[in-house]
Amino acid sequence: MTSLFQILLLILDIVWFVIIIQIIMSWLINFQVLNLRQPLVYQIWDGLNRILEPIYRPIRNMLPNTGGLDLAPLIVLVGIYALRIIIGNNMYAFG
Repeated sequence: MTSLFQILLLILDIVWFVIIIQIIMSWLINFQVLNLRQPLVYQIWDGLNRILEPIYRPIRNMLPNTGGLDLAPLIVLVGIYALRIIIGNNMYAFG
């Protein structure tokens, strides 16, 4: 059972890092350090958005309109952190 919890923590870590990469990449695109006309940059950006959009969409539907500020990644990161705390505190109760 502990192995399942560790695998779940690994998946949460991977999602965490993918979201951080997407956030940093969005900053670099907005500050024109990266250009979406470059095929590799566009493919990475499109892939990240296709992976994360199903996670962000329900959260965006619940949040009020904040203009250009997207709070969905922040809420997902807080949710992942909360899940890590819950799993970490209960992992050894099932072991």
